[in-house]
Amino acid sequence: MIGTPAERVDGADWAALALEIGEHGSALTPVLLDPAECAEVAGLYEEPELFRSTVDMARHRFGSGEYRYFRTPLPAPVAALREALYPRLLPIARDWAARLGRPAPWPESLGEWLEQCHAAGQTSPTPLLLRYRTGDWNALHRDLYGELVFPLQVVIGLDVPGRDYTGGEFLTVEQRFRSQSRGTSVALPRGHGLVFTTRDRPVRSSRGWSAAPVRHGVSTVRSGLRHTLGLVFHDAA
Repeated sequence: MIGTPAERVDGADWAALALEIGEHGSALTPVLLDPAECAEVAGLYEEPELFRSTVDMARHRFGSGEYRYFRTPLPAPVAALREALYPRLLPIARDWAARLGRPAPWPESLGEWLEQCHAAGQTSPTPLLLRYRTGDWNALHRDLYGELVFPLQVVIGLDVPGRDYTGGEFLTVEQRFRSQSRGTSVALPRGHGLVFTTRDRPVRSSRGWSAAPVRHGVSTVRSGLRHTLGLVFHDAA
């Protein structure tokens, strides 16, 4: 595949993606990682020295499965994707804040934003690798980690749904004001990213715009092995 992951991020139609995220709450990007790069990133799971912690989801009643948070310095492809995606998501984040009448504290660069996180005591890196085996699942949740939150995040599929695993759809559930919740499911294609909201998103209401809380998770993996790369743009306390 031509180009680097960062160049593929820059080559995406972000105006169209912003419209889709605004309409549906999430959007799939074009391919960001080619098959060899996906295998390389998934293979990092076997190098425990790259990670600051490992979480057993069943132990914490988060679901079933395991994930690992990278330590700094991040592996090159992970760092490059995080750096390239932040400025593309920033206009959406600022637009959402304006609609909801909220402050937009996010500076132009990821480095400046992470400095703010660290000054507030949020110093632990949050990019993570997730591994699900047959029977594993992830409970609905939100990745907040502290007072400072970037409102969008990205998950990238590293395996082929229907071939490497079955089930394991990415789930979001959006709570609407005075209405039933709305759920969506996505089978993550290998190498594609899914952009979705970290906490809530603006939806039209009779009074203009209101914030619809959103949680995300993963349905039960019916067979096989599923890996994903999670990119959160604020660090953890």
